[in-house]
Amino acid sequence: MTTDAFARNSDNFCYRHPDRVSFVLCQRCLRTICPECQTQAAVGVICPECMRDQQKAQTTAQKKAERRARPVRAVTLSDARPYATYGIILATAVVYLLQLLIPGRFVESWLAFNSLFVIPGSEAAFQPWRLITVLFVHGSFWHIALNMLALWMIGRSLEPLLGHGRFVTLYLLSGLGGSVAVALLAPGVWVVGASGAIFGLFGALLVIGRHIGANITSIAIIIAINFALPFVFALASSIGRGSFADALASIQISWQAHLGGFLVGALVGFIFARTRTAARRTAQIWLLVGTGLVLLALLVIPVVLYR
Repeated sequence: MTTDAFARNSDNFCYRHPDRVSFVLCQRCLRTICPECQTQAAVGVICPECMRDQQKAQTTAQKKAERRARPVRAVTLSDARPYATYGIILATAVVYLLQLLIPGRFVESWLAFNSLFVIPGSEAAFQPWRLITVLFVHGSFWHIALNMLALWMIGRSLEPLLGHGRFVTLYLLSGLGGSVAVALLAPGVWVVGASGAIFGLFGALLVIGRHIGANITSIAIIIAINFALPFVFALASSIGRGSFADALASIQISWQAHLGGFLVGALVGFIFARTRTAARRTAQIWLLVGTGLVLLALLVIPVVLYR
């Protein structure tokens, strides 16, 4: 689908606010609705018109029961806040606080990632949860501060567009993609941080932005600069001092996680963009599940090559 075709299709925009792109549909009439127009109901979110029709059709007994129970409240602009983004930032901050309070790097020893923990039969125990928990562990204050700042900046725009559940799915799959890339390209290397997931958000924002006709030039430039930084630092450090590979390893920035997270994030963003209608919701779920399974299946490669 071209950008012009997307812009001409009114189904891609809130029917009450045609200037707002949304990936969320009313569960009754299946029209596109932005966060301001969403009302939480038992079946999911519904539009204001369907909410009024539902209230008109209620019997006296139903109205009395509703008054006794907690009333259904319309979603306002304040409810469109990126709560999942805030939740991820809070969870990451709590883990970092535990890192500071618990001595002996106990938290890192249980949550940081190394490919040895996903290779059955290696000298390390099989601990697959590290593929995800690595996202919540950071090496320094500036490490977590920069990652969470990027998450906050992107999440404010991307989460209201996708919805809370899709945003969390994107974040976790991107983080998983970063860990798998580390296992494939940097076996035996310890890594910490949410950079893979952050680059996944960048990738999804780039793809979705292109799909809805937004100007993605600035996003592409930011991604290119951030991805190139480790190599620039390594090149500058290696001049007259040693090999480029040694310098790249010494700067302790996992470009492998950046690459894996970005590719998976772009793929998930493409899935969201192409399966946003209610008719394709089942396909969307299966494509996301399939993406996760393929990433896990790729872990067979280091099992074969590096055991």
